[in-house]
Amino acid sequence: MRTTAAPPQAPPLAAQAEGVSFSYEDRPALDGLSLSVPAGSVFGLLGPNGSGKSTLLSLIDGLRAPDAGAIRVLGEPPSPGLRARIGFLFQETSLDPLMTVRETLWLHGRLYGVPASALKKRLGEMLDAVGLAGRAGSLTRTLSGGMKRRLELARALLPRPQLLLLDEPTTGLDPDSDQALWTHLLEINREGTTVLLATNKVAEADRYCHRVAFIHLGRLAAEGSPEELKAGLKHDGVWAEGDFTPEFVDRLAGWPDVGRLTWAPPVLHVTVDSASAFVPRLFQEAGQSITGVRLREATLEDAYFDIVGAAVGDGGER
Repeated sequence: MRTTAAPPQAPPLAAQAEGVSFSYEDRPALDGLSLSVPAGSVFGLLGPNGSGKSTLLSLIDGLRAPDAGAIRVLGEPPSPGLRARIGFLFQETSLDPLMTVRETLWLHGRLYGVPASALKKRLGEMLDAVGLAGRAGSLTRTLSGGMKRRLELARALLPRPQLLLLDEPTTGLDPDSDQALWTHLLEINREGTTVLLATNKVAEADRYCHRVAFIHLGRLAAEGSPEELKAGLKHDGVWAEGDFTPEFVDRLAGWPDVGRLTWAPPVLHVTVDSASAFVPRLFQEAGQSITGVRLREATLEDAYFDIVGAAVGDGGER
């Protein structure tokens, strides 16, 4: 008897948005956005300030309800009962300066229903994990910026969440603190926690994320692995700023070594085979029009600029 193979099962999802829209009074933040976050992944929301990343995280956590569309988290609609299974590291520090490190974690654990009998051991484990065991009795106001961020991470991880939401987790950190934070994040991800972060640090998303979603003006512009999103780019990226004419831009697009070209006046972005060969010709053709040039190997930011036609660092707060 002939048998047919069962169709492959779709991977489980840690979070899903379907046609989600949300506005702050008359100011739209999300506009029909649909997105799926695979369980067990490190998933990055990459976009400029004001693109809607933080709003999406707040909807997933259940802090806000969408105006339209649906959110599902760990297979369920957001609800107070799901809060203990979700950790949230906010963009702004939210520590009580008059509480000690130990008190901060103890209060959070009790609020999230961790039994007192288990909390003492769990608290000690988290302080060891983030390197704050020696500061357990210190007031939070005496901690450095990096220490505060590690304490907030320990607080978010204390109830052992299945999904960890991070809003600009490394903003303001020095390189050593940045690396220490990511060491902890990758470790808990290997242990099974899904990590969903909003960032406008392209190198961060490129280096650590399994998948990345480009968010622009509250919409999903593209989604895939960093390698998939960079596929098809030329080797080098050139950002030129100046007073270029449409005729020159059209002519430039026809040069044989030019790949993708995006013109968002006054910035002209081009991916090319070799910047060392392209830039001298660029100055020869349009030297008087150029006010600045930046070169680098093509990155995820080049892909973002090519796809949405805007730099990741642009935009207003939303």
